[in-house]
Amino acid sequence: MKKSVSVILCAILSVTALAQRAEVHIVSCNDVHAKIENMPRLAAIVDSLRAEYPGLLVLSAGDNRTGEPLNDMYDLPAYPMVALMNQIGFDATTLGNHEFDSGPAGLSRLIDLANFPHICANVFPEPKWGMHLRPYEIFDVNGISVAVIGAVEIGPAGIPDSHPDNCKGISFKPVQETLQQYFWLREKCNVVLLLTHIGYEADVELSKDVPWADLIVGGHSHTQIAGGEIHNGILITQNVNRLQRVTHITLTLENGKVVDKKAENIEVGTFPGENVACAQLLKFFSANPDFQRTLCELTAPLTSAEELGCLMAESFRVMGKADVGFVNAGGIRYSTHEAGPFTVADVLRLDPFGNDAVMLELTGEELKQMLLACNAADGYGFPKVSGIECELIRDKKDPTKLKDVRIIWPDGSKCDLKNKKKIYKVVTNSYAAAVSASPRKDQGHAMNYLTSQMIIDYLDGKGSVDFSGVCHLREATK
Repeated sequence: MKKSVSVILCAILSVTALAQRAEVHIVSCNDVHAKIENMPRLAAIVDSLRAEYPGLLVLSAGDNRTGEPLNDMYDLPAYPMVALMNQIGFDATTLGNHEFDSGPAGLSRLIDLANFPHICANVFPEPKWGMHLRPYEIFDVNGISVAVIGAVEIGPAGIPDSHPDNCKGISFKPVQETLQQYFWLREKCNVVLLLTHIGYEADVELSKDVPWADLIVGGHSHTQIAGGEIHNGILITQNVNRLQRVTHITLTLENGKVVDKKAENIEVGTFPGENVACAQLLKFFSANPDFQRTLCELTAPLTSAEELGCLMAESFRVMGKADVGFVNAGGIRYSTHEAGPFTVADVLRLDPFGNDAVMLELTGEELKQMLLACNAADGYGFPKVSGIECELIRDKKDPTKLKDVRIIWPDGSKCDLKNKKKIYKVVTNSYAAAVSASPRKDQGHAMNYLTSQMIIDYLDGKGSVDFSGVCHLREATK
């Protein structure tokens, strides 16, 4: 009899111990940039983990869109990604800077079509947009309460890194200041997760100021973290862009408090199997042969953003009948392309933003100041140019600091910066024109000509094209 009582008591104690210990499992992605061809495999990953962990949370740290013409050029831009995320069963996303690429009306429409909440605490749209954003969401994961708070990066201009026109009618607040307002969720919930689109370094800085958070699921800088990193006691995760990898996060709780955190990366492209429903959706959205039309043949591979940027700038200059063409470095969306066919889809992936071409009439000094201003505002490097060469003069003590730029014409002569009567026609994209805050008389006028269409028209029917080794920038120190 005593033995039976002991056995029963041990069983009760074991059950009690198990009840005090629990796990929360999360799959996170970031900066997918409409890599819709990988979504059926992501769905298979989610399916396999859900079978093992029924309370699985599926989260995105923003920039779900922009980068794939089948998605971005759809009748309702970016709807294919929303439809595929609905099919997979995402639980939430925060906003990335590219979520604003369709402007507030387009973003509001996409949010309404999503079966999951868009969580972003530092974005405040005007009521007229009817944009159903939430600052946070609390999820019940098998009895464990998980608070998810979202935030998007705010650049020097006070808006996310998108065209200023896309952010009209929306106000923004600094990330750290905003998130601090939600510290009270620590007392209310077992787990507090920050879903951010601010970049790896900013996440590390943020970790110093939010000791009440358990983890940060990040995006924006496309930083590949091996699993997760602990900074100031907070687990930080992020993956490279284009859905190459996702992260499986496991939080272990005892008595309702997180006692262990771990994360592992899962390769998406090589994961065996696909979700059938997602594969059928992808097939439906891919049925557009116009995107696969070959424009020309590349006789040699393009191996750098410099070469691709020069191709873009040359297209702007030639099709705009201008003296100079330039593109901001951040507007070049991939950096390599193999030799062979170059298609309409390749152009739309290279220049996916739907920017208009802008013509400006500038003096030499105004051109110089605009290039410097674009470099400072863009944050991805000096603009790529056509029709001129630029000698970038760096500080000897700090080579990362750009002190000046010399503009040189194809015949080797230097641009006369003092001649105010000599005017040059310059073509760039509407984003670069908008963010390049430089002193100039002509702020530019829209040409009613998409820059992506300029590139298509420039390449179409050329036969063969070779931009390998093309570079119109050179370095110097002073």
